[in-house]
Amino acid sequence: MTRERDDQIAFPTLEPDLVDRLREFGEVRRTEKDQVLFSEGDRGFDFFVVLDGAVEILETASGSPNRVTVHGPGEFTGDVDMLTGRAALVTARVEEPGEVLAISAEGLRTIVGQVSEVSETLLQAFLMRRTLLLDQGYEGLKIIGSRFSPEAHRLRDFATRNALPFTWLDLEREPAADELLDHFGVRPEETPVVIGRGGELLRNPSLAELGKAMGLDAQADTDELFDLVVVGGGPAGLGAAVYAASEGLRTLVVEAVAVGGQAGTSTRIENYLGFPAGISGAELTQNAMLQAQKFGASMSVPHQAARLRLEGGYRVVELEDGSEIMGRCVLVSSGAEYRQLGVPDLERFEGAGVYYAATENEARLCTDDDLAVVGGGNSAGQAAVYLSGLARTVHLILRGDDLGKSMSRYLVDRIQRSENIRVRTQTEVRALHGDEHLEAVDLETPEGQERLDLKAVFVFIGAEPHTDWLDGCVKLDRKGFVMTGPQIPRSTLRGAAWSGIRRSPFLLETSLPGVFAAGDVRSGSIKRVSSAVGEGAMAVTFIHQHLGTA
Repeated sequence: MTRERDDQIAFPTLEPDLVDRLREFGEVRRTEKDQVLFSEGDRGFDFFVVLDGAVEILETASGSPNRVTVHGPGEFTGDVDMLTGRAALVTARVEEPGEVLAISAEGLRTIVGQVSEVSETLLQAFLMRRTLLLDQGYEGLKIIGSRFSPEAHRLRDFATRNALPFTWLDLEREPAADELLDHFGVRPEETPVVIGRGGELLRNPSLAELGKAMGLDAQADTDELFDLVVVGGGPAGLGAAVYAASEGLRTLVVEAVAVGGQAGTSTRIENYLGFPAGISGAELTQNAMLQAQKFGASMSVPHQAARLRLEGGYRVVELEDGSEIMGRCVLVSSGAEYRQLGVPDLERFEGAGVYYAATENEARLCTDDDLAVVGGGNSAGQAAVYLSGLARTVHLILRGDDLGKSMSRYLVDRIQRSENIRVRTQTEVRALHGDEHLEAVDLETPEGQERLDLKAVFVFIGAEPHTDWLDGCVKLDRKGFVMTGPQIPRSTLRGAAWSGIRRSPFLLETSLPGVFAAGDVRSGSIKRVSSAVGEGAMAVTFIHQHLGTA
């Protein structure tokens, strides 16, 4: 019954009056048998509503054509990539000649944003179609490497966090991995490698190269002046993008790795308003991203901000690849990353036993093993609870003596009820041991030194702000977080940047007029998802006020 309902959501038939409502956004075209409407790998292709005849949807990721579905009259093509601008994963071919209503990608975005009677049906169908495609075994690209390789982990993490379909082949466990390496003449020590949809081979690609191979839209529009450039696609950035775009501001989000930030890696957020059963960070992120794009916001991933400057009255974000984005306003929501353990040889084990997120990608590497989670905040608590369902034993390690000091009560209660989570207070990690991957750790406990045989350590011990790109541009506090509003020293406001401006900085405005900050990157912010979303939305109000007086 569940699969039948999923199919009903994924492949609905639009009523004739709804089809007529859509006609003003497109044009009717005749179709011929075997005509290809769009192909796998295409971008910016049209959205089609079948008026007469039938359109077959095929995927070839496994090497041979495989029928996904057939659309008849009243049904329509497309999935989430119609809104994200990514490359198509499937091919649409006419099975029975007839007529289709062809609507451009831009026209579809207008429909989703303005035609409420059909937008919900389309969005639900698009999301469900992607889920069903993956459930049917869609292979996507192939990533081959060792599960203990930091470079392989980097590639898999990027693909997972960006919801890009791929097949993982583990050198230690998959015979097919050796066969493919032999076919391409690649030695095991030369991995990780990626095999693309067309059979092309990528040797340890950069994230930008992998994103391009997987059809991720990694290009920023450098020729346009944006009303708002959002640097960082976490909850604060997404919150700002939704509200700014919905209010008519030309908005671009620039993200270095994956939209969603640290929140996107949370296995379950249970204290977010409106989701009594909880919601995963990935699901929340995907919904927010589609919501922002529904209103016309653009996303550029992966792109790393390198510098910010003023030029001709505009704010210019320089990217690491040398390109530049110009905006009337900028929102800094570049977030923070977890601090590292202060132990020798840490870098050697990062991605090979030491991790800073506890997603399915990492968790399945240590099923039925003993592992440790280091930290006493909510992120550590959520990770410990999630991993306890897969690991044999989870050692929750914190320096303090009170688990409830920085952790929500619901997580403390759940941890205390768990049979395989062992809370170790007043304890610190002192050393890591292993050859190619982590095998053991040394702990400093109240009783003295102790060695534990562990396959993985998950680290959540506070955060360092991503503000290197802002050095010398906006005022930072002593820890590197962005100062805003009343935090900014009066001496700074007497500088040239504020000369002639007859107002004080807005609450979320930085020491550079027209540049705002929200979320974890902001000095004094509350490190909660809901707070970040709220700050992002609030910043848009101040941005409107700034633009109105600029």
